[in-house]
Amino acid sequence: MMEAEHHRGTGEKCHDPYMRCALYGAAQTALGVRGCCVLSHSPQGCYQLVETAFGWQDADYTETLTLCTKLCEDEIVHGGEELLARTILEARELHVPIMFIVTACGPEIVGDDIVAVCEEMSTQVDFQIVPILCAGFRGDQNRGTDIALDTILKHLVTDDGAGRGREGKVPRSVCLIAPHANANPTWMGDLAWAKEVLTQMGGTVVATLTHDTPLSDFEKVPQAEGCIVLSHDAGQQGAEVLAERYGIEPWCQGLPLPVGFTNTRNWLAELGRRLGAEREAQRIVAQGEQVVVETCRRRWLEQSGMHRAPSAIVADATVGIPLVRFLTEDLEIIPTLVCLRSGQAGTRELLERELAELSLDPKVVYNTDVYQARSALAETRPEMVFGSNVEHHAVEELGIPFVLQVVNPTWRFRMVDRAYFGYGGMLNLIEIIQNDWLDRYRSKHRRYKARW
Repeated sequence: MMEAEHHRGTGEKCHDPYMRCALYGAAQTALGVRGCCVLSHSPQGCYQLVETAFGWQDADYTETLTLCTKLCEDEIVHGGEELLARTILEARELHVPIMFIVTACGPEIVGDDIVAVCEEMSTQVDFQIVPILCAGFRGDQNRGTDIALDTILKHLVTDDGAGRGREGKVPRSVCLIAPHANANPTWMGDLAWAKEVLTQMGGTVVATLTHDTPLSDFEKVPQAEGCIVLSHDAGQQGAEVLAERYGIEPWCQGLPLPVGFTNTRNWLAELGRRLGAEREAQRIVAQGEQVVVETCRRRWLEQSGMHRAPSAIVADATVGIPLVRFLTEDLEIIPTLVCLRSGQAGTRELLERELAELSLDPKVVYNTDVYQARSALAETRPEMVFGSNVEHHAVEELGIPFVLQVVNPTWRFRMVDRAYFGYGGMLNLIEIIQNDWLDRYRSKHRRYKARW
């Protein structure tokens, strides 16, 4: 029986969430602007979120800078506006083109007027200042991404009407939104794949909001004909703003992201229709599917042990929703539990439509935390879990044989970006699944004495 559980606002406290707070999501988004400076108006502890976001964005420390006002007890009690102003002035020696101010809970609760401080300081510095009010109490990290995207669009994209009419558009152009709101540990591979197929179909990416995005790209945003949200967890609000202000049409909306044969085929077909490149889309599909089938045949995909095995998915909506069809159709595994730790508007409808089309009736838990996910796993007792390192530890006492780590957080160290989208992404996922499958049979006992 499918069960929709939503605990926010019901009085039950979540002590072990998967999601970080809005400050983290906003910092992720701001750090996607190339060469910027992000100033965290926060205590030093909250600043660690900004440093973590720096790593998630794969930012270059030689180009992108982070600062902190390091609020202490006096500023938290009496306000930190003076310290914020002084820190902004001290940043003049850094010679940055733009500074984003992200705010923690303390200064917003105590009533610091961050916007007023930024307006006053803007006349004394030679860089643009963009305040982003993203205190943790405003929501989770995906809410922070939406807050930051909305603020960035208002401050950096000019609303002069130049892009409203068809004459102001770049033919077959698109703006990509929120690629970083994705629990694939190397989501940069997904972004690269999307850009590659757009190029093959004759499309032009005018801007990516945001990852390694030059400031000059924001001027091109109104020229886009369409936008694609590369996440089921954040970015839809930004797409609605672009549609309302600049007449930029949302593409591939309402489709699961391209993970697995059917999802990739549908996604590419929609893209080909939008770009007038149906034949090229068909070519990419035919070529990609042939590569996957031949590779799995030659490398001997071990599927017999997985055939019709009951499984659980514990992931964000971006990876979790397309995994449902990929596991069911392509690997012939039966999802008996789906726990989505996050998701934006339309997520439930999209998942429910997928389950109905696949004739699946799993237990479903929305907005899950670690405790709720573990309780659902204990109840359903699947043979394998597609999740993260959190589930690897959470099921130790449940006797569940296989935990396949496909989403963040994971202990895997990755030097190379590995897409989940597209046909190369299918092979990457299959490789992860196969390695974790075989890892169960590897001895956990040391059989030799180390020399050191």
